[in-house]
Amino acid sequence: MGRFEVSEKTEKLLKSVALLLGIASALAIVLDLYPYTMFLSVPFCMIWVYCGWLRTEPQLKWINILFLGLYAYGIVRYFFVPV
Repeated sequence: MGRFEVSEKTEKLLKSVALLLGIASALAIVLDLYPYTMFLSVPFCMIWVYCGWLRTEPQLKWINILFLGLYAYGIVRYFFVPV
C-alpha cells in the first residue's frame, strides 16, 4: 500500500459517507436551504477528489476539483461579500 492509499474497506466507508453527503446536499437544494448546499458539498467533493486520486478515475478527480473550487468560492463569497 502506497503512502496516500487506504484499504478497500476504508475507501468504501469514505464513498458511503460521500453518498450520504450527496443525498443531504440534494435535499438541501430541494428544500432551498442555502448555504447548507455548499457546506455539505465541500466534504463530498473532497472525499471524491481523494478517492479519484487513489484509483484509475482521473476524470472524476478533476471534475470534483472544479466543483470544490466553485463551492469554496461560494462559501468565501457568502461570508465576505455583503448583501
